[in-house]
Amino acid sequence: MDAASNLITAGQFFVVIAGELVLLFVGITFLVGLLQAYIPEERIRSVLAGRRQGAGNVLSAGFGALTPFCSCSTIPILLGLLDIGVPFGVCMSFLLASPLLNPVILALLVALVGVIPTAIYAAVTFTAAVVLGWLLGRFGYERYVKDVMVEGRPEPCDCNSSHGTRIRAAFSFAVSLFRQVFPYLLLGAGIGAFIYGFIPGDLIVSLAGPDNPLAIPVAAVIGIPMYIRAETLIPVSAVLLSKGMGIGAVMALIIGGAGASIPEVTLLAAIFERRLLAAFVVIVLGVAVLAGVAFQALAVI
Repeated sequence: MDAASNLITAGQFFVVIAGELVLLFVGITFLVGLLQAYIPEERIRSVLAGRRQGAGNVLSAGFGALTPFCSCSTIPILLGLLDIGVPFGVCMSFLLASPLLNPVILALLVALVGVIPTAIYAAVTFTAAVVLGWLLGRFGYERYVKDVMVEGRPEPCDCNSSHGTRIRAAFSFAVSLFRQVFPYLLLGAGIGAFIYGFIPGDLIVSLAGPDNPLAIPVAAVIGIPMYIRAETLIPVSAVLLSKGMGIGAVMALIIGGAGASIPEVTLLAAIFERRLLAAFVVIVLGVAVLAGVAFQALAVI
């Protein structure tokens, strides 16, 4: 194919994938806004505050899947949970689950890699968040949390507001988040379109194909600096998959990037001492590699 044909192919891919992602993102974000309108953050805090290790880890991982989508909002919620006395291990399950299991990531994965891989992804990451959060609490890693003061508390929401008010709030939430994320959606679609149109599949297979034993751990590490937002990384990963990258390496790339992104690790450095921060990064990379190996072994695609 010549350059003009490649450009046309890339352009067609960009239009299709960008349109699909925009429609999917707006719809799912609106539903998440409704969930947050009916299950406010202060209610989550109050429920988790009375829970012990075990059941609390399961609940916090579940709540983590319903929270806002980036570390800029997840970290303040984590601080609030610690501040009101939620057990450390329970808080860590929330922290591990929140960036990996939000509904937008799951919906994009369903659209781009299918239902079965997404279900396995959700099961692996949820189980890892529960178990590893429990272990961190069990081994006393709370002693490595810095003494950070939480200044101010969020105002409680009006839980007696009408359904119409909550629906309007959910719509406003979806529109506001869409405005923030739209450039990243276009960036991800653009990068994916470039790879789709111009990068030879043979090159990707040779570097990160299923026959390369180092592809999975390398992809898990590379995912960290590559990550901007899930809305950017997932369409890129889908194109890499279509070009011959192994499913294990793709999932390791997503988990490593979303779970231990540079912005998140930078924010956590302000509240975690180095030993706990290192443990967090190692845990995320370990989950990414193990999940990638499991996906590759199962060959679900």
